Amino acid sequence: MNLSKRIDLLVQLGTYIRQDGDAWQSAKQKAYHENGWFLPAFIDQHANDIADTFLQKDKLQQWLSAYPAIQDAPASKKKVGIVMAGNIPLVGFHDFLCVFISGHQCLIKPSSKDETLIKHLVAQLISWEPALKEEIIFSEMLKNCDAYIATGSNSSAGYFDYYFGKFPHIIRRNRTSVAVLTGKESQEDLTLLADDIFSYFGMGCRNVTKIYVPEDYDFLPLLDILKKYDYLAEHHKYKNNYDYNLALHLLNNKAYMSTPALLLVEEKNVFSPVSQLNYEVYKNEAGLANEFTENDSLQCVVGQGFLPFGSAQHPALADYADGVDTMKWLETLG
Repeated sequence: MNLSKRIDLLVQLGTYIRQDGDAWQSAKQKAYHENGWFLPAFIDQHANDIADTFLQKDKLQQWLSAYPAIQDAPASKKKVGIVMAGNIPLVGFHDFLCVFISGHQCLIKPSSKDETLIKHLVAQLISWEPALKEEIIFSEMLKNCDAYIATGSNSSAGYFDYYFGKFPHIIRRNRTSVAVLTGKESQEDLTLLADDIFSYFGMGCRNVTKIYVPEDYDFLPLLDILKKYDYLAEHHKYKNNYDYNLALHLLNNKAYMSTPALLLVEEKNVFSPVSQLNYEVYKNEAGLANEFTENDSLQCVVGQGFLPFGSAQHPALADYADGVDTMKWLETLG
């Protein structure tokens, strides 16, 4: 199958997602019933982002122009194993897209938390091009692969290193994102920041889990806008996390601010538990850039001079999950 055909199939898949037919709606409902964290609105948000940002012919062609070695077929076709995470809906799609478009064979181990959506979309591709049945394979065991892409936690990364370390590999660990506020943000900026914080319950590596604020920062406008997501407090799994973290702070006499759906706590750690947003007061904004550069746990930074508010959870094709260019790596395999 040549590159042009692979691109056309991906574009067709984007059209399929946007048409939102009965079969796709059923798959989304099934995914939600299997994983209560996958709210229908969040499934639609990420699936539509994939369709609009990844699966457009002009965007695919522009992206691939940076990789001249990606042609009709790699000089040496490899079997690439992909271990997918399950923290947000279709979180492993970009890895699949990269391997598929490169012409290599995919052997996919989906997360048990997010297998319905990716299996359904791959089944659609195979229904249009039956030959793909031999090129995209789902398996619980990734044996005899030539290379591996594995995404998980810091603890699971140790296992991935052990099993996959002797092969070409990309192993992803825990990452998160932060925002820098100046106190001059507009109401629209703060509303978009709320989306960066709350989308997918804050479980993505591109979700903002910590904010940096200047001295004497007035939190009231931010807290008021964060109430946009108060409805998440009605979600029992999320509310359990909120109540647990609140109880810890009360027992430890730790100061906090709150909305019905979020705890705001002064904390150095860039990672925060579900339902909590950490903050830190800074004196020198210029010094923060150096701090961010030295922190390999950061996926992206939002704020003036960084990524625009509201863009954290809307990556482009070239916004790779851990700063490692997956396509260049795949070029070296072939």
